[in-house]
Amino acid sequence: MDILFAQIQADLRSNDALRQSGALLQALQQSAAGRDISVIAKSAVEEIVASPASAVCKKLAFDLIRSTRLTSDLWDTVCTGIRTDLDFPDPDVTAAAVSILAAIPSYRLGKLIADCNKEISNCFDSNSDNLRFSITETLGCILARDDLVTLCENNVNLLDRVSNWWSRIGQNMLDRSDAVSKVAFESVGRLFQEFDSKRMSRLAGDKLVDSENSLAIRSNWVSSMVDFVWKKRNALMARSLILPVESFRATVFPIVYAVKAVASGSVEVIRKLSKSSGNSANAITDAVNAEKFVGVSDVVTHLAPFLASSLDPALIFEVGINMLYLADVPGGKPEWASASIIAILTLWDRQEFSSARESIVRAVVTNLHLLDLHMQVSLFKRLLLMVRNLRAESDRMHALACICRTALCVDLFAKESIRRGQKPLAGTDIASFFEDARIKDDLHSITSKSLFREELVASLVESCFQLSLPLPEQKNSGMESRVIGALAYGTGYGALNWTEPALEVVEVCRPCVKWDCEGRSYAIDCYLKLLVRLCHIYDTRGGVKRVKDGASQDQILNETRLQNLQRELVKDLREVNTPRICARLIWAIAEHIDLEGLDPLLADDPEDPLNIIILNIHKVLFNIDSSATTTNRLQDVQAVLLSAQRLGSRHPRAGQLLTKELEEYRNNGLADSVSKHQCRLILQRIKYVTSGPGVSEARGDYPFSHHKLTVQFYEASAAQDRKLEGLVHKAILELWRPDPSELTLLLAKDIDSTLLKVPPSAYPLTGSSDPCYVEAYHLADSSDGRITLHLKVLNLTELELNRVDIRVGLSGALYFMDGSPQAVRQLRNLVSQDPVLCSVTVGVSHFERCALWVQVLYYPFYGSGASGDYEGDYIEEDPQIMRQKRSLRPELGEPVILRCQPYKIPLTELLLPHKISPVEYFRLWPSLPTILEYTGMYTYEGSGFKATAAQQYGASPFLSGLKSLSSKPFHRVCSHILRTVAGFQLCFAAKTWYGGFLGLNDFWCQ
Repeated sequence: MDILFAQIQADLRSNDALRQSGALLQALQQSAAGRDISVIAKSAVEEIVASPASAVCKKLAFDLIRSTRLTSDLWDTVCTGIRTDLDFPDPDVTAAAVSILAAIPSYRLGKLIADCNKEISNCFDSNSDNLRFSITETLGCILARDDLVTLCENNVNLLDRVSNWWSRIGQNMLDRSDAVSKVAFESVGRLFQEFDSKRMSRLAGDKLVDSENSLAIRSNWVSSMVDFVWKKRNALMARSLILPVESFRATVFPIVYAVKAVASGSVEVIRKLSKSSGNSANAITDAVNAEKFVGVSDVVTHLAPFLASSLDPALIFEVGINMLYLADVPGGKPEWASASIIAILTLWDRQEFSSARESIVRAVVTNLHLLDLHMQVSLFKRLLLMVRNLRAESDRMHALACICRTALCVDLFAKESIRRGQKPLAGTDIASFFEDARIKDDLHSITSKSLFREELVASLVESCFQLSLPLPEQKNSGMESRVIGALAYGTGYGALNWTEPALEVVEVCRPCVKWDCEGRSYAIDCYLKLLVRLCHIYDTRGGVKRVKDGASQDQILNETRLQNLQRELVKDLREVNTPRICARLIWAIAEHIDLEGLDPLLADDPEDPLNIIILNIHKVLFNIDSSATTTNRLQDVQAVLLSAQRLGSRHPRAGQLLTKELEEYRNNGLADSVSKHQCRLILQRIKYVTSGPGVSEARGDYPFSHHKLTVQFYEASAAQDRKLEGLVHKAILELWRPDPSELTLLLAKDIDSTLLKVPPSAYPLTGSSDPCYVEAYHLADSSDGRITLHLKVLNLTELELNRVDIRVGLSGALYFMDGSPQAVRQLRNLVSQDPVLCSVTVGVSHFERCALWVQVLYYPFYGSGASGDYEGDYIEEDPQIMRQKRSLRPELGEPVILRCQPYKIPLTELLLPHKISPVEYFRLWPSLPTILEYTGMYTYEGSGFKATAAQQYGASPFLSGLKSLSSKPFHRVCSHILRTVAGFQLCFAAKTWYGGFLGLNDFWCQ
């Protein structure tokens, strides 16, 4: 290997372009094989990048640089080589130099761009297509990046230049060269996408803070590009049509985004953010609505033929998605949405573009409400089967939430249409949801390997509950700004109409109570919760109301259906598979069944509903199948005893039968001491109620879910339930009650300073008397799993330090993006007392203690040539020695190494607050899989008059500790505080960045 490397280096030193390119290709091969080629990279930088060479060799050398890590010295050499090449007469060499700008580390990029701005601007005017392509592509990548926006914040001249470059990139969309035009469209599209999603770009060197200024800067660029595209839309559409068909896809998004921004008015919002609303020079003259609509229509007419005639699946998908994006602008048509959705679903049927299955489903379900009613109904069953096959849980949940919401609203809308005398539309009821054979089989089978049926039932029920709540008023939230058909009606209609689709849901999903879900109960809990709520609303305890009581025909029909459903569920009790579900179903039925309506003549009949309920209570109480040491049988007994207490208090015959059962259970060995006491209490209550006083009313409450009762043992199924509940709730809330975006908040609050991130306080890493003073602070980004450490270095010596190296190492769960073991930042020319800033971004792999370790190396003798003067007795004619002498640089001299104290990342930075009520917290606590306990002691040292005076007025000085604890970092994830006379308890509940749950109980007592 050493011989090969030596041969490659020798070829690089030759002036033969063919040998050099061959050597570089060999080096790239070695790099691809995973070998360390840093030695060759050094030679390539010195012999190719920093010296005159052919364009091919330059390109290969830059590819080599991208595939390895360079020291700060070598980056210096690269930057010098780039400066020289930007002036080179051969445009291909200049194009190669321009292409490497995107790989330059961000801490060097600002100075390089500032020094070479004239040469960079000249590239746009070059006659060479290759050079114009290279500058448009490279600047399109760099200028959209967050680190460049941050550089522009602090440098007005740079901001002007970058804004000018954006306008040049925009003009290049109309360039005579197809390649240049395509890459300009891509660059503008990248800018729009970056802004629209408010997502930090994942390119190298990003900063993780988005301040008011950087938002304004990016808004300014976006609004100017939107203005340009709107004004030149006809020319741009014509230009896109004469591009090669494989390049057409890149032109779709920029045109659609700009036209939609103008037509929907969102460009005004962007201008407001950019603070340039007063500047009318760039503003579009307010287009009248007709002109806006014509603009949108023109774009749709431009795109529509590609849906029918194109053979490229990726192009059909791109055009379809963007036409959907236009379908909800004011004046949009359902046909635009239906044409797109039909084309996208055809891709699914042809099993093409299978890599985008999730995107296809998401696009269809998100825009389902834009279709007319007939098409919505025809898609439901088909979409359910498509969703069932999606791998990612979050995609499945989002799709189910969209489908369930639309189905419920369509059902409501169809029922109201029938009331108004319109012809009923087939397939609008919830039952038709389950008509497909596979879905039906899934619903009716006892066991199933897939979780899909549980997800479907839970999503349907949770959507019913959302339908029952008043929706928050939304002025404009993207896709909801214009809704065709049922959604607006369904979500804005009167209070009680939601019960009609909900009643259908509980009828259709009845088989779920017989499921055996391997201990999971969340979907069935959801179902029973909805059943209990409906029984309470229709007051099924009192039987079916009559017309003379003021009941409407609809109400009588609904109550009759509910009574029949209750009787069916009583019969189903025999087929319920687990004691847990049996106990909860007994509660749901017993609490609301009409006991007065039972036939007293059938009191001895085993088919009598009350006898069946009592029999099943007996089964649960005396269940000896499962050993109490392995399952939480205690939970089932608690649930049944609760039902027995309420049922026995309501009806004399039920009271008699339950008294007998409870007496038998009390005297049995299966009952523990707590259950025996509970039985005694229930028996006393039943006896008291039968002697005269009235009965308590039903509250419509369902007091169970997977963690609402005391548990003794950890259950894996309970954890799966919690996960499923989290996924369903998140998807439902994101759809029905989306959080306002950062942009919306900024606009609503008129750019209120409280929304902007407060800069964190810096911590010193060195002593104040050290020759270099270093302080640091960090910024964390939980969405990307990154932390950026910002360092401020101050030269406290009286010398000017020509060079200072900052080395950063890692411990714990941190890693560098490029996989290197440490980062080096090289700082030049540190003047005494003048602070210099630098930063390092790292990723976090998991939840663990972690720290960054900083070393400062400074070179007081840099450039003195102290050890470079010795020439030795070498033969002068040796060409290698001559070459070394020519490339000899000033010696670094001996460095002074300053080891700083480690910068520890607080564990709270890797946690996100988790909302939870105190009751839920304490019920959840015993079921956590791992619990560690630590005990410490806190000594209060107050004494004398002050302490006694404080206690005299009832304020224990010990409790003042609460106030000091509120300033600690962990307080960020504190869910609640319980105060007692002798102390207090702090409860912390948090999710890690990676979805794990962390609970912490902190008891403080005197």
